[in-house]
Amino acid sequence: MIFRVICFILVLSHFFYGASYISLGEKAKYPKLKYFDYVNPKAPKGGVIKNYSLGTFDSLNPFVIKGTPADGLDLVYDTLLAQSLDEDYAEYALIADDIEVAKDNSYVIFHIDKRAKFSDGVSVTAQDVKFSFDILREKGSPIFRQYYADVKDAQVLDKQNIKFTFKTTKNRELALILGQLQILPKHYYEKNSFGKNPLLIPIGSGPYKIKSYKVGKEIIYERDKNYWAKDIPTRVGQFNFDTSIYEYYKDDTVALRAFLSGEYDWRIETSAKVWARGYVGKAVDSGKIKKVSIVHSLPSGMQGFFFNTRRDIFKDIRVREALFYAFDFEWSNKNLFFSQYKRTKSYFNNSIFASSGIPEGKELKILDHYKKELQETAPHIFDKPYLIPTTNGRKIVGENRRENLKYAQKLLQEAGWVVKNNQLINLKTGRPFVFTLLLDNPAFERLALSYAQDLKVLGIKMNIQKVDLSQYMNRLRDFDYDMIIAVIGQSLFPGNEQRYFWGSQSATTKGSRNYSGIKDPVIDNLIDLLLKAQDRNDQIAITRALDRVLLWGFYVIPHYYLPSFRIAYWDKIAMPSINPKYGFSQYLWWDRNIQKEQ
Repeated sequence: MIFRVICFILVLSHFFYGASYISLGEKAKYPKLKYFDYVNPKAPKGGVIKNYSLGTFDSLNPFVIKGTPADGLDLVYDTLLAQSLDEDYAEYALIADDIEVAKDNSYVIFHIDKRAKFSDGVSVTAQDVKFSFDILREKGSPIFRQYYADVKDAQVLDKQNIKFTFKTTKNRELALILGQLQILPKHYYEKNSFGKNPLLIPIGSGPYKIKSYKVGKEIIYERDKNYWAKDIPTRVGQFNFDTSIYEYYKDDTVALRAFLSGEYDWRIETSAKVWARGYVGKAVDSGKIKKVSIVHSLPSGMQGFFFNTRRDIFKDIRVREALFYAFDFEWSNKNLFFSQYKRTKSYFNNSIFASSGIPEGKELKILDHYKKELQETAPHIFDKPYLIPTTNGRKIVGENRRENLKYAQKLLQEAGWVVKNNQLINLKTGRPFVFTLLLDNPAFERLALSYAQDLKVLGIKMNIQKVDLSQYMNRLRDFDYDMIIAVIGQSLFPGNEQRYFWGSQSATTKGSRNYSGIKDPVIDNLIDLLLKAQDRNDQIAITRALDRVLLWGFYVIPHYYLPSFRIAYWDKIAMPSINPKYGFSQYLWWDRNIQKEQ
């Protein structure tokens, strides 16, 4: 989902400083919030943090489908409520300082803090909240229409109060979904048509404003010295740098060299090879550059090779399963990734929602409702566990590898493919099995080349096409690819977002994240059932059932995950002593040199 936190039982309370919170399922950790445990409330303000980005940008509007938005734009906007990074069930006051949820969950009313202002000094009102909700549904990315699908309308009650009425009383997450609504200034977009000029400098109520930018190269944010919420408990100890710069690099190898020479201050490392061997030089040896692995408790979600089932070549589930069995993860992990990773085994990996073994209890009862349909598409879903094929990591050598390939070949033969002259040929059309993996990130090229070799043994040719970010995003939005490498993240409380990940409607909605083009009535029904879950046990059972159906559809060849953030940074940066469980933010950090001066 767009945010991590979703709900069941709503606990409304007022606490210190008159703020409000929504706590879901358990009592909130901070009933009298002064500041979050993971911040330094005495962190000094000042200095510059230099961030890096890969690729390019051509838009300052992160809400529409057109263009590639610049990084860091979230700094411009505040939301109605703020999340805690060390809880999985609570949101606290920000623009809204009071919340009223109907006992039957038919509506929510947000009271707007009278202190809330946009960066141009104009007060935030309920009219701005309604405008934001309406404009995002009308002109924003299709994601917003799906995400707010269960919200009937927004009604301004008065200057400070807005009421959202729900279409259903069963969807318990709606109050918190709306709490994450970023607020846009109505008065600004009455003069400047929303979405017309992608490089219109936005106005928001957040901690930073855009100071300057160079398209595709750099964007500079300056801290708003008059930021209305700087003393609000949910903002204490955060956003400490006066200036935040994002510099863009076309190539990560060049970006790494720039980091090692001090061109920017920190980077999160995604390459196991670079983490193991790339950080060398005087700055590393002297301790000026530090490396840390920050363990987290976030679900890893699903990263993998995503089939586009809109393509004829991948419509047959037997073909997809065969290609799944051809992937030699163990060899790649050992030879490419220094054995740093664990294999992903679920769409909800590293969480309580991951399915395992064979279905039992509530999960089995849920799946039994769809037994007829599932026996046609996934006949072994009830009596066999979903297993990830393994090898000894030595390519062709080894019994497991041979058995995997023999099974893959059997599936391909059943689907009408045979090997002739070392090529896999379709018996009906006479065409060879050739497809293209679309890439925008060169970091995946070695893995792709390894997988291409795996497939070659079966007579399959996988071409690899590398394109720039703009072209990649355009083709992604239009579903113009055979296969991609993608990541679908998951939250601690799965809900509405599952619709635009796997729902049938999103399969034909350009710009959705249903990369595989999944159109399955069983999956649609399970998502609807999930949104109506009445307690935690039901939510867990339904999500595991959804996970199992997705896995047995073989829409993705799962990759791997790492339950930590690998961060390298220059010693000018100081960090709080406590790391939050559910994420990290560079805006909890501060300039160590300023601290020394004081």
